[in-house]
Amino acid sequence: MKLKIWLGRIIPLVIIALGEVGLYFTLFKWLTSSFVFVEALLHILSVLIILNIVRTSRHLSSDLMWILLIMLFPVFGTFVYVLMLLSLLFGKTFRNIIQEQKKASSYYIQDASIIDEIRKDNKDYVSQLSFLSEEGFPFYHNTGFEYYAPCENGFDGMLKELKKAEKYIFMEYFIIEEGIMFNSILSILEEKVKQGVEVRIMYDDMGSLGTLPASYAKQLQKKGIKAVSFNRISPIINTIMNHRDHRKILVIDGKVAFSGGANLADEYINKKVKYGHWMDNIICIKGKAVWSYLVMFLTNWNALRHEDEDYTVFKNSRIVDETFFDGYIAPYAETPLDQELTGQSVYEDLLNSANEYVYIMTPYLIIDSEMINTLIHTAKKGVDVRIIMPGIADKQIIHDMGTTYYAQLIQGGVKIYEYEPGFVHSKVFISDDTYATVGTINLDYRSLYLHFENGTLLYKSKKILNVKQNFMDTLSKCKEIQIEDNHVNIVKGLFLSIIQNLFTIIIENARLNPCILVELK
Repeated sequence: MKLKIWLGRIIPLVIIALGEVGLYFTLFKWLTSSFVFVEALLHILSVLIILNIVRTSRHLSSDLMWILLIMLFPVFGTFVYVLMLLSLLFGKTFRNIIQEQKKASSYYIQDASIIDEIRKDNKDYVSQLSFLSEEGFPFYHNTGFEYYAPCENGFDGMLKELKKAEKYIFMEYFIIEEGIMFNSILSILEEKVKQGVEVRIMYDDMGSLGTLPASYAKQLQKKGIKAVSFNRISPIINTIMNHRDHRKILVIDGKVAFSGGANLADEYINKKVKYGHWMDNIICIKGKAVWSYLVMFLTNWNALRHEDEDYTVFKNSRIVDETFFDGYIAPYAETPLDQELTGQSVYEDLLNSANEYVYIMTPYLIIDSEMINTLIHTAKKGVDVRIIMPGIADKQIIHDMGTTYYAQLIQGGVKIYEYEPGFVHSKVFISDDTYATVGTINLDYRSLYLHFENGTLLYKSKKILNVKQNFMDTLSKCKEIQIEDNHVNIVKGLFLSIIQNLFTIIIENARLNPCILVELK
């Protein structure tokens, strides 16, 4: 199966892409040598582009790579920038997503009484929590959740809820791979389709590039399952290909939603060992907050399929506030197609508002100066800041790049640990037994700036202690990293530094200033 995928999809795409790079370079050389005014025009544009980036950027450290590229190579850098910009401006998929996001914003409705409750309870509400509501992601109360980690603890519960489905099952995942996990789900989905339940599956084409054949969506459709691959891989090089759907969302009948860090493949439930023991999580939400996950799914789905004029036909009107009260929940989405850095803002707010501790789990650590400074500043305030990283890497070069931040963070008072039994894939922040966020957003450039992501902010729930307990259980199997543990030889250090900077440049080459996108709205 794997060999067939490589021969049928990956190798042809690589060959065509390399040919396209050669074509672009040839076009560039011909234009600049044959038409003198082209080079002069690119020189003028380089100045205007830099000035515009500096004027409009809300995150100059990430846009700095574009500035450096254009300053060092004004003609070629501007040529590449213009090509990327044209692919973004004329990309039909993302225009549709922007339009659908604008439509979806009217479906996120904040209950003003909930905000009043939080304000009365938390005098610091405005600085800590309000921006999520202001961005359009409501807070809900009287909504229950269960936290499962490792995620195999919640897999049986997921299957049980799938079997209860009566109207619809909507799924959105970065990676799907046939095996024990997905095949168990698929057998239920096939049975539910026969019962008249509407089933939709959306998966990222890049995320599943090495796990699913190009025709897999059609295979599912033959089973009666509506399916679509998000942002299909094209051999044509453009900035759009760099923005992937990294979300993990499962919504059933508008009653229950599942999210967290886990994709649908066997390693996530430790039925297949790839990098030792796989530490991941699933969060199950029941109640009115499910509506936000439903809107997230329908937004991207309808950008691709244009099926639903009215999202409210899927809303479960029978859901009412339960009699219990256990804090507040705010599901939120991250999109690369606006000016907001929602995921990073949530993380930074939890750090800035902490008084006692912030505990973090993340598989990757490729962060900018703002996040570094926030982590160190929080630690220097006397807050106990701890980060758990994998002990066994899934991508060695990415892990090694992450270790280049260790020394600076440790010297700044941040404690760093590595999970010795295996790989940590959870993306979790917990603060002061009061706040937690669980979701899909890694501490790296791709998650923070380039991907479609989602998370769940938890506030003043007793079950936040369950999230904390999993962190402490995981910590007991970790090795604390010391400064002396992180010494690397000069050659390797230089190599990692070069790779880190090149990696950042490559990433940022596809992140054009988001102000351009605002004009499209």
